[in-house]
Amino acid sequence: MKYDPIKARLGVVFSKNNFLRKLFYRLLDLLLLRAWHVHYQLKEFFYQNKKKKDIKVFDAGFGFGQYSWYISRKNPWWEIQGIELKEEQVEDCNSFFKKNRTDKATFFSGDLTRYVKPDYYNLILSVDVMEHIEEDTQVFENFFKSLKPEGMLIISTPSDLGGSGVEHEHDESFIEEHVRDGYGKKEITEKLNHAGFSNIKVLYTYGKLGSISWKLSMKYPILLLGKSSLFYFLLPFYYLVVFPACMILNYLDVRRINKTGTGLLVKAYKN
Repeated sequence: MKYDPIKARLGVVFSKNNFLRKLFYRLLDLLLLRAWHVHYQLKEFFYQNKKKKDIKVFDAGFGFGQYSWYISRKNPWWEIQGIELKEEQVEDCNSFFKKNRTDKATFFSGDLTRYVKPDYYNLILSVDVMEHIEEDTQVFENFFKSLKPEGMLIISTPSDLGGSGVEHEHDESFIEEHVRDGYGKKEITEKLNHAGFSNIKVLYTYGKLGSISWKLSMKYPILLLGKSSLFYFLLPFYYLVVFPACMILNYLDVRRINKTGTGLLVKAYKN
């Protein structure tokens, strides 16, 4: 199914005012398991750089801007730049961050296969982006060139063990906009090594417990919304029922070492 139109409709609803937008960000942080994993991995970076004011962050494919918002709340002095293909998302995020006096965050339109800013960023964050880009090796090379020495790259993406909802050979991707169903650990490690990265750590996310949470909190609601807009009115009641279970499952998925999983969390460095 096409996921972007549903995301766009949700974005319109929650972008009507500041309160709804911040509430939307908070809900995404709580419901999206990938956000739990990304936040957990960012702790190391925050701790190492908490006293520094000259840190530069690149949100590569910022979407709704929730990760840029999260980082800006941790340290308002850090410079954050975000890139997206869609002009409407760029204008929307620039407007929201400006209203909230977050002057250090700026967003622009561009293509990750072409964008390079040599030795500029301390941290590059790429969440649910690489599965949309065919020329992934070029993007990895651009990331490497754009990082400063000792810079960190964090990637969250589906794995090839059921990512995008593909659990069997003949299954179709749950999200039509994906150009690949997911990465294998060895594949993404080799591609990042080829781009120049070292000290690469790849973890499975969305293990058995996390996959249950994803189905309850994301997959089933999206399938219902794809069938009828009437389900928008039923969502609050649905989440009242499943929310507590999803929180527990998310916490357990982050804290345990998953032997397999439908997602990958990748951390790599430019040494």
